[in-house]
Amino acid sequence: MLGAVTLLLPPRLTASAQALRDAARRRGLPTVQLPTSAVPADLHAEHLHSGPGFADIVAPALNIALLQAPEDWLARLPRQYTGREITVAPIREAYRLRRPAFIKSPNDKQIPALIYTDGSRLPGPDSVDPHTPVLISDVVEFATEYRLYLLNGTVHTGSQYAQHGRLCLGPLGKDAAAFGAELLAECRDTLPSAIVVDVGMADGRWSVIEANAAWASGMYTADPQRALDVVLQAAGPAEAVRPGDHRFLRMPGPFPDA
Repeated sequence: MLGAVTLLLPPRLTASAQALRDAARRRGLPTVQLPTSAVPADLHAEHLHSGPGFADIVAPALNIALLQAPEDWLARLPRQYTGREITVAPIREAYRLRRPAFIKSPNDKQIPALIYTDGSRLPGPDSVDPHTPVLISDVVEFATEYRLYLLNGTVHTGSQYAQHGRLCLGPLGKDAAAFGAELLAECRDTLPSAIVVDVGMADGRWSVIEANAAWASGMYTADPQRALDVVLQAAGPAEAVRPGDHRFLRMPGPFPDA
């Protein structure tokens, strides 16, 4: 028997996954790294940190509930928090775009997050289901970008990760954290209790860039222990999902009904 496992990890570990593994071990929590996405019959796991592809296979088998923001969350945010026009639509509609736009999948990496000169540059219907939703955003250049780990309505930890579109790691700025707190004060009920939200400064104002599942996010220079707090709540036992989080489950599977 492999026994009880607290944190499950995928075959290949990113730097963030390694840091979270080490943080879990320092906390005395067991970890297991699977060589493939095949789940051993005697494996019990309560939490995971991995990319969406691996998680979609192993989470239902282990009854792990995955929290994520709604696909249209960014598009439904008030303009005061986004600073730009954002819509969500099936990719078949995005093909008709004849202007540059930043386009991405809402909650995975099926459609690469890029600036597309027009809709014809998107992956075609031979490789993508035409009903696949995409987020379509005005192109904005962010001077600085920060990742916020949000837990139970607070900014739990975070990190700077970019300047002018280039990787640039640094501490979480007070202004970025304050904007995250302001966002939560107004929009907390639109997000799960554990989530990652990226924010940035553009044209002299703070704006939300996107939301990401904490269990699939890189943490840059965020505090590993505090990031681990968020990951454990964002991907945990289905029977422990809070009532308010049921509507934010990535998949229904064997999980409790809302």
